[in-house]
Amino acid sequence: MGEIVGAGLLAHVPTIVLPEETRLELNEGKEVTLVTGLRQLRREVFERDDYDTVVVLDSHWATTVEFVVTAQPRRAGLFTSEELPRGMCRMPYDFPGDPELAGNIASFADRHGTWITPIDDEYLPVYYATINLWKYLGEGLPGKRWVSIGVCQTGDMEDHLRLGRALADGIAATPGRRVLLIASGALSHTFWPLRELRDHEASDPVHIFTPEAREADRRRIDWFERGRHDKVLDTMDEFWKYRPEAKFFHYLMMAGALGGHACTARGRRYGAYENSIGTGQVLLWFDRPEGGWTGARPHMSATPQPTV
Repeated sequence: MGEIVGAGLLAHVPTIVLPEETRLELNEGKEVTLVTGLRQLRREVFERDDYDTVVVLDSHWATTVEFVVTAQPRRAGLFTSEELPRGMCRMPYDFPGDPELAGNIASFADRHGTWITPIDDEYLPVYYATINLWKYLGEGLPGKRWVSIGVCQTGDMEDHLRLGRALADGIAATPGRRVLLIASGALSHTFWPLRELRDHEASDPVHIFTPEAREADRRRIDWFERGRHDKVLDTMDEFWKYRPEAKFFHYLMMAGALGGHACTARGRRYGAYENSIGTGQVLLWFDRPEGGWTGARPHMSATPQPTV
């Protein structure tokens, strides 16, 4: 029987793969803590031997009539972003996939009232919401499988929770599989207009598009750190006013896999809450609680301090 052993809500912004000198130039001479945070997350979690597969819930990959899970035995090539080809250009990638897991996930679609198709086409595009995080967390770790699942642009909150439930069942049905989930995407997600955005490239949250969006992000970070996934889910109507990336579908898929409202896992923050040309970005990691993802919520006397 397979199991989910860890999960994260992780920023993938293009800034992290720019050369160091460019990052410092954009950020008033300071390194962005998303970079230092990802490096620490790799050391503390991804370099361990207690998992074999990473499933990325990719907020940049939008399908239309079904959910799609990658099923190639291996993915390799050079990635250039159609969105930002100057900053993400001919980036090499090479990692094994997990066709068995992909097929098992899809096999639970009917049980959960949804549509999931595994695709093994070698020409299927790959997106930087997957590649940028693989560069930090997977490159140089041979044998770790990486699989991506896209959001579905015609789906709603319930559809993405259902995908998550099918994902959890598919993992459980795959013998011996130990999986890390990554919800790859941002919090609030409104960009500054083109003629203004170069004044807002530094990482300081003062550059988030509005103070209200900044406060909405911080409220949810606090809930995540307290294990209050129920609060996040119950207030999605409110959060949608601040246009979270991909309607926060990347997180909703992860939440569905971890037990939805019943999930009590507390988030551990790596680095600071940061801006990216108006959008809210954070790195939060959820270890599986001793009592399981839906175990009793532990007493918490203070909000965890971010690690850097």
